[in-house]
Amino acid sequence: MEIQRSGTASNRSDLRNLQGARNDNDNGSGGDRRDVIATVFRGLQNRMVNGYLLRDVIDKVNAIRFNASEEMHTLGRLYETMLREMRDAAGDSGEFYTPRPVVRFMVAVTDPKLGETVLDPACGTGGFLVEAMEHLAAQCRTVEDRHMLQDRGLRGGEAKPLPYLLAQMNLLLHGLEYPRIDPENSLRFPLREIGDRERVDIVLTNPPFGGEEEKGILGNFPEDMRTSETALLFLQLIMRKLKRPGQRAENGGRAAVVAPNGTLFADGVAARIKEELLKHFNLHTIVRLPEGVFAPYTDIPTNLLFFDRSGPTGDIWFYQIPVPEGRRKYTKTKPMEYAEFGGCLAWWKAREGNENAWKVRAADVLKYDKAGRLVSANLDSKNPNSLEALEHRPPEALVAQMLEKERRIVGVMEEIRAMLADRIH
Repeated sequence: MEIQRSGTASNRSDLRNLQGARNDNDNGSGGDRRDVIATVFRGLQNRMVNGYLLRDVIDKVNAIRFNASEEMHTLGRLYETMLREMRDAAGDSGEFYTPRPVVRFMVAVTDPKLGETVLDPACGTGGFLVEAMEHLAAQCRTVEDRHMLQDRGLRGGEAKPLPYLLAQMNLLLHGLEYPRIDPENSLRFPLREIGDRERVDIVLTNPPFGGEEEKGILGNFPEDMRTSETALLFLQLIMRKLKRPGQRAENGGRAAVVAPNGTLFADGVAARIKEELLKHFNLHTIVRLPEGVFAPYTDIPTNLLFFDRSGPTGDIWFYQIPVPEGRRKYTKTKPMEYAEFGGCLAWWKAREGNENAWKVRAADVLKYDKAGRLVSANLDSKNPNSLEALEHRPPEALVAQMLEKERRIVGVMEEIRAMLADRIH
């Protein structure tokens, strides 16, 4: 998810001229890792005026055991820290950073399996791919397993030159021998040309929103589905990229996607895209994130959409992640932590309505006029179980709820009385 960045044509050309690091989807060779590193740093001025300082740097680098997995893991973590500091220093000109707890949660519940292919079509600096790789690496037991992960486990796309370069290095440092990241716009191919060969098992992504694509890109989409909102274009791409049921898994491919609130309630073209999502896919869960999760990059409320290709959608479960007690929102200095997803993780496989969870029928989301034309597809459902919602419920609804609770209490008391009577006799 990025804010548009300016740059000279020559800089963009230099950064994208990473021939050895380009993705070779046809033969899967990926090239030599040394070529990847060499092309990443091609053209950079590496002069160091102080010879003593250069000697110190060489000694430090020489002491690193690049074949030791523990030291490579430390280097990878260090690189992630540097990326975060670079983004924080970038201000409004930097990319939006997906917080690591959000990435971890999305990977955990999507649960990639060894042998599956994970795609991030807008991978930025590679956060989702790195987390997915670590999730898959934990499943490797043999040399063949590791080869499987290296050969076909991860795919990415990133059109912006600098994040593309950083993603290459990020994946290299985390142990991926030949990162397969497409350095071009993932939206550049007509949707109708996406076939089974291009489909994947899992899409994990935080696509850019708020930007606009050129007319040539819009021509790749059906005429009635064209929009200037980049997030909606990526949503259509993700839907087409998921494997069909039977290609591998019973439910087909599955996706976890970050989406702004605007995607949930927007009408027009957005409503038609959501209609297709609900009719042909199973949008089983929407996790609503608290305010400030993406601070300081944006205050736009965000959501996590989880869907697979086993549509149509029946019920949509919503889960509102609560803000910790005593807090109004998250901030840069007090960010969200992974532990705060604990309630949602516990609820995920044993779903019941509670103060944070509720469900909505997909049929109630789609609204049509008398002529059968789609009017709206509003997914911006508010938590009916929140204290605020209860305070504004009509009196008759509150009375009905109280009577229902009384009936349940009476039923439980009758069961207890019957049990006591059996013991007496």
